[in-house]
Amino acid sequence: MMIKNNLSTLMGAKRIRIAEVARLSGLGYDTVFNIYHDKSKGIEFETLDKLCWALDCTPNDIFTYTPDK
Repeated sequence: MMIKNNLSTLMGAKRIRIAEVARLSGLGYDTVFNIYHDKSKGIEFETLDKLCWALDCTPNDIFTYTPDK
């Protein structure tokens, strides 16, 4: 996998639950749940922006890129 989803790790470090992120970001619970559990095939920039605002982070905190070897 080249892009790793770190949302669950980030939320765990901040001790914040899915419902709280959904409330703060204005996103639906299911949207945050699916990203958290790595069930999404992609993410809209607007969604990523809202997550970053709610978690006070950058996209690089939520996703990391590792080239295939």
